[in-house]
Amino acid sequence: MNKFLLLVLGIVLTGCFKVGPDYKRPEIDIPTHWRNKETDTLLKATNSKWWKQLGDPVLNRLITQAIQGNYDLKIAIANVEQFMGLYGSTRSNLFPQISGSFTYQHPQLTTSPLSQFRNKQDYLNLGGGLNWQIDIWGALRRANEAAMADLLSQEATRQAVMLTLVSQVAQTYITLRQLDKQLEITKNTVATLKEGLHINTIRFQEGYTSELEVEQTDSEYQRRSAQIPQYEQRIALTENALNVLLGKNPGPVERGLPLDKLKLPAIPAGLPSDLLIRRPDIAQAEQQLISANAQIGVARAQYFPTIALTGNVGQISTQAASLFAPGANFWSIGSAIAAPIFTAGKIAGQVQAAKAVQKAALANYKLAIITGFSEFENALVSLIKTKEQAEKQVKRVGANRKYFNLSRIRYEEGYVDYITELDAIRQLFDAQVEETSVRAETYGSAINLYLAMGGGWIVAEEKSANLPKPKQAVYFP
Repeated sequence: MNKFLLLVLGIVLTGCFKVGPDYKRPEIDIPTHWRNKETDTLLKATNSKWWKQLGDPVLNRLITQAIQGNYDLKIAIANVEQFMGLYGSTRSNLFPQISGSFTYQHPQLTTSPLSQFRNKQDYLNLGGGLNWQIDIWGALRRANEAAMADLLSQEATRQAVMLTLVSQVAQTYITLRQLDKQLEITKNTVATLKEGLHINTIRFQEGYTSELEVEQTDSEYQRRSAQIPQYEQRIALTENALNVLLGKNPGPVERGLPLDKLKLPAIPAGLPSDLLIRRPDIAQAEQQLISANAQIGVARAQYFPTIALTGNVGQISTQAASLFAPGANFWSIGSAIAAPIFTAGKIAGQVQAAKAVQKAALANYKLAIITGFSEFENALVSLIKTKEQAEKQVKRVGANRKYFNLSRIRYEEGYVDYITELDAIRQLFDAQVEETSVRAETYGSAINLYLAMGGGWIVAEEKSANLPKPKQAVYFP
């Protein structure tokens, strides 16, 4: 009865103590304002599938293909399943471990004089054993807490991969359409220069112009012609990079709307800080901090005695027929207590190391937060300023196109030489290329802004894409 009471008392105490510090979320220095005012449409914008606002069905299909085929995402899903298994393994330590055994021995007689002292009968042993470590000090529960945090950290990593993947596909597609447009501009300019070179060559042969104009035109024509294979090379490399994101072999990529026909996603003017700290990378850093905090308790628990209950039950017989006879039964129950007496600083060193890991995890968590704030602020500023640049570049292109048209008319009427028209061609080309670059940069800033915000669309997109679900840790396989 006394042993039974001690067992009950030990089990009751199992839920009473947990050595080590309980986790409390650190206080965060949150920005009180952004460069723009906050809007009520923020949460809706953050949780929406923002890439669909660009209005390009081809881009939508590419993103769907990437979610289903990207190998980095497949690796992240498999890693979650791995940590689910590790959590299940750690959780099992809280419960009794039951095992079974069967032993059969058949002695072989010999002619040795000593054989008469040997057991000449068969020996059968069928039994089961139990081993249960009573978690009085909470070491196993702290380990379980750490394993759960590690699992949630991997879940956040998977969401971060999804978030980054969609942004990378959109960014790469925008870059591809930018290069397509710049290649088109270059080919049109080369065609214009080729026409001018042909005309100036004839005029030179007839004595209406100098050889200087012919050579200047030819120089500009060759210069712009050399840029065509450069753009074609960059386009091919960008297509290959996009195919890697899609999980496909290198090859051409389907095109949709041209760059100037895409729509800029609706951008919220501000971001509440409590929404920003729900980014996957920040959630991952916090779970790593929770795990490190729990590991301090695991280390400290080594200072205290460990108590284990053991038991055995079974049948012993010398004949298989009598294995289950009443007289063949046996059972035993016991307990074992082990406590450290002198470890030469081993436990103290492990506690110190666990505390240091926790400090590093805390610093990493705070760094992730201020990095998130900084990335959002940077993307917001970039978006505002690139939109301003884009507006100026559109006006610049208009002015240079007018300059080109007027210079051509005056050249054809004989009021100016071809050098003036050639200068107008150069300036119009530069203005068009830079306008395309700034337009693409504006889209990129908008994409980076949504990337910095995280977003609630990830879970819904995973469901609609029918991604494989990591297997849950179970008690019985």
